[in-house]
Amino acid sequence: MENKEYRRRMIDDRIEEYLRTFGAVCIEGPKWCGKTWTSSYHSNSSIYLGDPDGNFQNRRLAQMSPSIVLEGASPRLLDEWQEVPALWDAVRYKVDQTPQKGQFILTGSATPVHKGILHSGAGRIARLRMRPMSLFESGDSDGAVSLKKLCDRQIQPVMTGEVDLKKLIGYIVRGGWPAGIQMGFEQAARLPAEYLDAVLEDDIYRMDGIRRDSSKMRLLLRSLARSESTTVTNKSLKNDVKERDSEDIDLETVAVYLDIFKRLFLTDNQPPFATRIRSSVRVKQAEKRHFSDPSLACALLKVTPEKLLGDLETLGFLFEALCERDLRVYGESFDASLYHYQDYRDREIDAVLELRDGDWCAFEIKLGANQIDEAAENLLKIDREIERENGKRPKILCVICGLSNAAYRREDGVYVVPITSLRD
Repeated sequence: MENKEYRRRMIDDRIEEYLRTFGAVCIEGPKWCGKTWTSSYHSNSSIYLGDPDGNFQNRRLAQMSPSIVLEGASPRLLDEWQEVPALWDAVRYKVDQTPQKGQFILTGSATPVHKGILHSGAGRIARLRMRPMSLFESGDSDGAVSLKKLCDRQIQPVMTGEVDLKKLIGYIVRGGWPAGIQMGFEQAARLPAEYLDAVLEDDIYRMDGIRRDSSKMRLLLRSLARSESTTVTNKSLKNDVKERDSEDIDLETVAVYLDIFKRLFLTDNQPPFATRIRSSVRVKQAEKRHFSDPSLACALLKVTPEKLLGDLETLGFLFEALCERDLRVYGESFDASLYHYQDYRDREIDAVLELRDGDWCAFEIKLGANQIDEAAENLLKIDREIERENGKRPKILCVICGLSNAAYRREDGVYVVPITSLRD
């Protein structure tokens, strides 16, 4: 915890809190998002199950005798524990036998099949989801506006400066992968493509030992990329693959593949806000589709910054994905949860942040400053209608913008905040 090269992440405080509360903490998330580096920062000893040295000696040792690899100073890091699923029960048993807090940190970039895992670990092993870097974590947001304070209506007007559209596009294409933060945008954009190749060619098989059609998986991923930030159905994804790529795939296979993508943390969908508004209006229960990072959609669609400049519609969806990734990262740092709202009266709210006390905040996301008025009016209209229906109104209304040069509260009460000035 004295590593001077370590760049702090939003999840750090929660890890420390969980280590004081539970016997073990499992940190899950996509490959390359920084789990191992962060977990090492919080650990006093470690074993790496994916280390190839000695013909994967650590993995074979863990398979022969899980209890041996648990020996070491606490917190002890078990990196990529899913390579030996029996470690889960070994950790759970050890925590039961020695009621000490913060004994182990487990990391995993895939959720294994539950066969062989005897106990959920509830109450002993707490789970935390880690995501790629937000703009504040990567140093690309100046952090002038705290999301937590914004949700409590504590915001001072501040000029944040002009935002370069090409830089904003670069952040989307590059993504939040720690390895790419110091690279140029063009060079860093190669990482998501390599990431996808590694997952499709190796990780999917290693997850459960079953060979699957990687070409059809890639086609489905490409269809998901074309549907980024939408509530497209499984049936529509199936039809899209057939119409765009001239390949057929049945609905059952689509469902199986989507579950695999979820277990590998490739996708990170945004759930519906459901009935929490407490009005009489029926709401749609579809999740909004997202990859764990918008750069994955860019890699699948083979889009470059130049191409996005010429396709503002696609850019809008990808910018929304970037903002919702960051809202989720910032919100989870203070126990807020991210949703979206869509009902059968065609009313939509891009992002809904539910706070720990049950209050909720409504966010519209727009790339251009010329779209702020329209977004604010949509929020105000929905707020008025919820009030008429005796529903629970949002605590704040806010437009997250790409090209705004200031953070402020409008005369109508709607807040405007540039994504490049937001933090936890």
